[in-house]
Amino acid sequence: MATQKLYAGAKLRETRTRLGLTQKAFAERLGVSLPYLNQMENNHRPVSSAVILALVQEFGFDVSELAVGDGERMVSDLREALADPVFKDGVPPVVDLRLIASNAPALARAFLTLHRSYLQASERLASLDEALGQSDVRPGASPWDEVRDFFHYCDNYIDAVDRAAERFAADRTADQSSKAALEALGVELLLTDDQKLIRHFDPAKRVLRLSSRTAASTQRFQTLLQIALLTQNDLIGATLDLARFQSDAARDIAKIGLANYFAGAAMMPYGRFLDAARETRHDLERLARHFGASLEQVCHRLSTLQRPGAKGV
Repeated sequence: MATQKLYAGAKLRETRTRLGLTQKAFAERLGVSLPYLNQMENNHRPVSSAVILALVQEFGFDVSELAVGDGERMVSDLREALADPVFKDGVPPVVDLRLIASNAPALARAFLTLHRSYLQASERLASLDEALGQSDVRPGASPWDEVRDFFHYCDNYIDAVDRAAERFAADRTADQSSKAALEALGVELLLTDDQKLIRHFDPAKRVLRLSSRTAASTQRFQTLLQIALLTQNDLIGATLDLARFQSDAARDIAKIGLANYFAGAAMMPYGRFLDAARETRHDLERLARHFGASLEQVCHRLSTLQRPGAKGV
């Protein structure tokens, strides 16, 4: 009877990471070459008995953690989950499932947890349908799904809002534009030490409160978002009318989304941002410094460069 080979790349990587060792240092402690360790960690070579012995002697490793049974149980669980009719393509070959179980056990466990949650949710929904006598009812798209689909089908670019933001910020930095706009609107800006506060506007007192603990880019963005809500109601409303959302909740969510869009576009006006992106070869840090934005804001703005005739990335 052939001896079963032991592949434990994920466990080796996990152990090395926990010990804070580089591959080179780990290989030296195990008495193997760096390429050999790399092959074991990627399951291109089985773990030899000499390596197992070194793990025990050098690190006090519990060899039971390398038990093959756990991997086989995971493969069995994956086969059972993937046999669910919701997966129309059928169960992948066992060899593929074994690779997943050995190379990405955390991902496999997450998938199994997700599938169990799906089954539990389906059971609860079926029970609710039965109680209501509505076994044929299927839930429609959630408000979040509606809004997500709206931006997706627009290629994440809203032309009218983008051009309005560009006009707003013409020939001025976003910071100057926001301060001037607040003054023109008779709005007082107050910075507070409340770390739980991001943005709060009191329409009666015309006071906008922002947290002084947030980054300057966040304060600027939140200011422009509030300006959008105060000055772009007609434009945003017309855009929402064209979208024809099925629920008021979706419309409300999309309104905030469009105000956020305006804020980002005003901080990084399309034409200037596109030119800078090309000039810097999309260097995120340079773009962030140039426009006084965060890396996250820059990344999101890059994803909106979809203007017909002047697309970016």
